[in-house]
Amino acid sequence: MKGKQVLLTGGTGGLGLGVTPAVLAQGAEVTIPYRNPKDVERLKGILSPADFARIKFIPANLEDEASVDKLITRMRQVDVLIHLVGGFSMGKTHEYSFYDWKREFELNLNTTFLACKYSLKSMLEHGYGRIVTVSSRAGVEPAGQLAAYSAAKAGVVALTKAIADETKNTNITANVVLPSVIDTPTNRQEMGAENADKWVKPESIAQVICFLASEGAQDVRGTAIPVYGNV
Repeated sequence: MKGKQVLLTGGTGGLGLGVTPAVLAQGAEVTIPYRNPKDVERLKGILSPADFARIKFIPANLEDEASVDKLITRMRQVDVLIHLVGGFSMGKTHEYSFYDWKREFELNLNTTFLACKYSLKSMLEHGYGRIVTVSSRAGVEPAGQLAAYSAAKAGVVALTKAIADETKNTNITANVVLPSVIDTPTNRQEMGAENADKWVKPESIAQVICFLASEGAQDVRGTAIPVYGNV
């Protein structure tokens, strides 16, 4: 990815703390949208000053179409989209609120659609692109109390595969990664750390993402790649 313009959404989050250093190590020029300045400072704490200086931080609301359009316009060109943004909640279907249902789709599917839509427009203009989205094992193996999350993440898989089909015979690819439980501080806090040694590490997911985002993955399109760890 040396010299490529990479839009990395969620680059300051739990998964992003593993993915962002890996993307920078590939020589990319990285743009990270953010909403909370404290998240930027957290990322700064794990990067060298030289690497941190290679990131352009742009405030943006990825749930708002006008904001995403403005973000892509400011970038001028998107070679690679790595979309990590998402959210997670549990609840039995008969007890689950419609508000929370819509929120799961907003965070997981709608942000993916908007980021892909405007990044894809840029990629089609200059004839090159790599799109990597993040779904979940739950998107292909739904489980009880995960109806909203599973449905939204299944939508991410379908959307990505549809884009891959639309971009056949171009130098644009679209693929999706399916992690199981990710070993992040938030998940350890909410789920306990007893089984954390079996969860998949952000750094492992990062290696898969970086390959899919590279020029070397030109023949990989429309795939949904499991990264399950030992769960």
